[in-house]
Amino acid sequence: MFRSQEIRKLAPEMDPLRLGMGWTVEDLGKPQIMLESTYGDSHPGSAHLNALVSICEEAIKAAGGRAAKYYATDICDGQSQGHDGINFSLASREIIAALIEIHAMATPFDAGVFFASCDKGMPANLEGLARVNAPAIVVPGGVMNAGPNLLTLEQIGMYDAMYKRGEISAEEFTRYKHSACPSCGACSFMGTASTMQVMAEALGMAIPGSSLLPATSAAIQDFAKQAGEQALVIAKKNIRPSDVMTKKAFHNAIVVHAAIAGSSNSLLHIPAIAHELGVELDADEFDRIHRKSPYILNIRPSGKWPAEFYFYAGGTPAVMEEVKSLLNLDVMTVTGKTLGENLEDVKKSGFYEKCNEGLKKHGLSKEDVIKPFSRPISAAGALAVLKGNLAPEGAVVKHSALPQEMRKARLRARPFDSEEEAIDAVLTGKILPGDAVIIRYEGPKGSGMPEMFYTTEAIASDAKIASSVALITDGRFSGATRGPAIGHVSPEAADGGPIALVKDGDVIEIDVDLRLLNVIGVEGKEKPPAEIEKIFLQRKSEWRPKPAKYGKGVLRIYAKNAVSPMKGGYME
Repeated sequence: MFRSQEIRKLAPEMDPLRLGMGWTVEDLGKPQIMLESTYGDSHPGSAHLNALVSICEEAIKAAGGRAAKYYATDICDGQSQGHDGINFSLASREIIAALIEIHAMATPFDAGVFFASCDKGMPANLEGLARVNAPAIVVPGGVMNAGPNLLTLEQIGMYDAMYKRGEISAEEFTRYKHSACPSCGACSFMGTASTMQVMAEALGMAIPGSSLLPATSAAIQDFAKQAGEQALVIAKKNIRPSDVMTKKAFHNAIVVHAAIAGSSNSLLHIPAIAHELGVELDADEFDRIHRKSPYILNIRPSGKWPAEFYFYAGGTPAVMEEVKSLLNLDVMTVTGKTLGENLEDVKKSGFYEKCNEGLKKHGLSKEDVIKPFSRPISAAGALAVLKGNLAPEGAVVKHSALPQEMRKARLRARPFDSEEEAIDAVLTGKILPGDAVIIRYEGPKGSGMPEMFYTTEAIASDAKIASSVALITDGRFSGATRGPAIGHVSPEAADGGPIALVKDGDVIEIDVDLRLLNVIGVEGKEKPPAEIEKIFLQRKSEWRPKPAKYGKGVLRIYAKNAVSPMKGGYME
């Protein structure tokens, strides 16, 4: 018997209450499917989702089920930039996941279909459905079209810094702003939104080929219909997230993450999802897998093309075909088949031929976008986890975006206790070649762990410092970030981590190949490790915690309960 029918017996009010909102008596006995989405007028990645929900709802009805719509609208990291709104971003993931848990547990359904597109909505839905662990399938909301001359949103940060330095006119800057988002969907680069859509499919939770489609395409509507039909299948077979998102499936997802040069924010999201399923996964595992997995995707911000070209080149199945030798092909997926069986089905379906029509319009071939396994962009994945006396628990760098000269460097520390102070120093020319801009008290307990996007863009777009200045922070970065940016430094400053003790003029050592991040000197002079340790012990004895930035509300709750960024930044 379906769970929904068991609940009807336990709760006699269920039937009259559902009849009161338009259900028929016949509907009451059908398989019941929850449709959970982040739909809302919050940003382009969610504004279109209700149309997909409606298509899915009709497919469920035609297949003999009854759907119920629920909503947990997400917020937009782009619209939250430049003010304290960005502090609420990571906390929103936890709140959306909690609301999904409440929706699914207060009125149990037989299965759920989950619709999301963007930075926190997609990982929140994966986290929430993992926590509930009832049959579930994900419909990624797709990606927006590129603007004129393939303009995409992540370039606006660069143009903003150029405008503030007087390098472009106000009219030119306005033209870029008004042209960067020509349609609904996630932003058209391999940022966190695009990465997490791909991760949903790589984990086996979305129908093969359904991640990162053009949001305006007919194809995405077809996948919404298929998801509705498949929801009844997984309800009857009781295929649950814990059957799909196993340790081997997480391994697959990290291999794909390496291949696509995915967002560094995935090191917050993937471990948090794994945690809900009792799967042990830490940042060191990301590093181990990335060392052995090639980077093959030529998509912005690390590559050349907008994200809509990902689908034209064959999408996630095409990437998985290239890295097939590194994948566990026997894992179960929401199709009820193994990953290996899915990949064979995709090849036989004509999917790749349909996708490649989009490339032909631009005079491109698949290999312009997805490089072959034998000729990767890089033999190793894009992320590295650094450790040392500055980050005993670790820090993350997307080294595919690093200039070669910054892979191994000694820099002069310039610490700031907020991003506002740091970006002002960058834009007013106070940061010089050879500086390490250190932004602290921006971790989960410090201020909610906001992105440092504007500061990274200000550095990366300034030719005088772009190749010789690093940004090091206990905060995080946008998936659009480029240049020498090291984030998630743990323990964070608010917990008294070593980053809180750095002083102006300390000598910082970065060595990506050896995975090192250390303070190796003070006042510009290098010193033996034992002496550095003694100096930092003295500084720690003099350090006093800063008052909590938020004394009430959701950020106070989040700051009190958030774990380390290197564990996923979830709330315990």
